[in-house]
Amino acid sequence: MEKQTNIKASGEAAEADVNGVRHGESQNAQQNKRARKRRRGKNGEPRTNIYDEVTAKIVRELEAGRFPWAQPWAARGEPATIAAGLPKNAQTGRAYSGINILLLWGAAIDNGFSDQTWLTFKQAKALGGSVMKGERGAMVVYADKFIPRDEQERAAKDGDEASFVPFLKRYTVFNAAQCEGLAEELTAGAKPLPECDAIPRAENLIKATGADFRIGGDRAFYVPSQDFIRVPPQPAFFEQINYYRTCFHELGHWTGHASRLNREFKGRYGSHAYAREELVAEMASAFICASLSITPTVRHADYLGAWLEVLKEDNRAIFNAASLASKAAEFILAFENPAPDADASAMERAA
Repeated sequence: MEKQTNIKASGEAAEADVNGVRHGESQNAQQNKRARKRRRGKNGEPRTNIYDEVTAKIVRELEAGRFPWAQPWAARGEPATIAAGLPKNAQTGRAYSGINILLLWGAAIDNGFSDQTWLTFKQAKALGGSVMKGERGAMVVYADKFIPRDEQERAAKDGDEASFVPFLKRYTVFNAAQCEGLAEELTAGAKPLPECDAIPRAENLIKATGADFRIGGDRAFYVPSQDFIRVPPQPAFFEQINYYRTCFHELGHWTGHASRLNREFKGRYGSHAYAREELVAEMASAFICASLSITPTVRHADYLGAWLEVLKEDNRAIFNAASLASKAAEFILAFENPAPDADASAMERAA
């Protein structure tokens, strides 16, 4: 197993040691030992838990009445300050996914960046530029799992299955606005389309999904048992663009059907299980809207209290919800591009 490289804010690289599994120890003892080592820094000081750190950040935003998946376009009632779309990597051109979307949207609005293009210290150098002196980067995370060499040898000797060790690493990226010497085409952000131009594209995508949409009534909902979506007619919306935002929210639920992404639909209204699924659909709609240059908004602010409870009880809830939302958004957006690049997410996996 090759050592992973962690990019510091200063641009220097530090190698993360990969700890093996010792013979003669129970699996729980091995896992506890690894966990203790991961919680300690080089000087033996406690290391910040990434799940706790990110969850605390999202909770602070929600408690302040700001929704991270809509904040960049609707922060504190101010006009939009960043280009529409999903944050992307300048070198690979790939869009970030999962929790990294929320982290980078938040970093953009906090620092007043108008660009949605990001890159590491080393990538800036490779592209002929550099990070300007004194700039501080933003955190993104990478989740994966591996089998330590000692564990591979043990499994081969004992003839049983080797145990994977999951890990979550942080990396530091910088906005294109924090760099100099980069080619102009690398940092040119997508310009938001006029609202009237975005609507036909949204309409075409909705039709392309083949979902059973039933127009009528005064409520919007998805019925898993019968696999159909009900939405009010577009003229019933005070702002007609909200018709498309609502459709994508319900399509977010639609992707969870057993014949598609197979998420569990359980729990009554007001329960934590119900709130988790609403959070997935809420963020999926925001990710799709951003991809279509439609300004994301909060469709269900009334779930704020339930979302806060879920996040405070489980420090991985926002990671899981953002990951599921990314998968739902990608599932729907694939109907617009029938032949997606199979390697588009090879370098980044949802946490």
